Amino acid sequence: MMSVNMIIDKFTGKNNFAIWHIKMQALLKQQGLWGPVSAKQKKAAVDDYEWNTLEEKAHSTIMLSLFDDVIIEVTTEKTVPGLWLKLESLYITKSLTNKLHLKQRLFSLRMQEGTPLSEHLEQLYSILLDLRNIDVKVDDKDAALCLLVSLPSSYDNFIYSFIAGKDSLLLKDVRYALHTREIIHKTSGSSTGGEASGLAVTGGKGKKLILISFFI
Repeated sequence: MMSVNMIIDKFTGKNNFAIWHIKMQALLKQQGLWGPVSAKQKKAAVDDYEWNTLEEKAHSTIMLSLFDDVIIEVTTEKTVPGLWLKLESLYITKSLTNKLHLKQRLFSLRMQEGTPLSEHLEQLYSILLDLRNIDVKVDDKDAALCLLVSLPSSYDNFIYSFIAGKDSLLLKDVRYALHTREIIHKTSGSSTGGEASGLAVTGGKGKKLILISFFI
């Protein structure tokens, strides 16, 4: 079976640590090096030489995925578990101040007119991921409302039509409707208009469950 070699961007200390953290973990697992990072002690089935080799490879893989400024901060960590924990302690701050800062970012997030939808969604999910990493869970319904509130005025007709008659929302439903709106918008080639478009949401075996009408 052909293996796929993963390449991830180096962590600079300024780019998103949460995303880098996930990708780095995936890379180490792909290369069979995650054991020394996550294990509190050497597995009995692995001899000392093999385990030490895995530790050295995991340590060097992580270090080579860091920018110089970050390496300087963790250079004293000689073991791979120590290195991993040091990075987490430096860049996953669970303080009340950081929680407040991330909540403010979430609630003040606004999409500027002309910003690609994908870029805006990436910002939203980045904030939600950062909150999850510091053990702050945002209810899915609240996240859905935050997304709707963050949209610019050109989405007003869409928003009012989408929420009409609903008691609650799910983030995945809002995202799906937004993507569908974008597809229709690109297909029509028009940025304005008052014609209603129907969005059919289907369930298993093609059974139609609900029909949502909204304006593009």
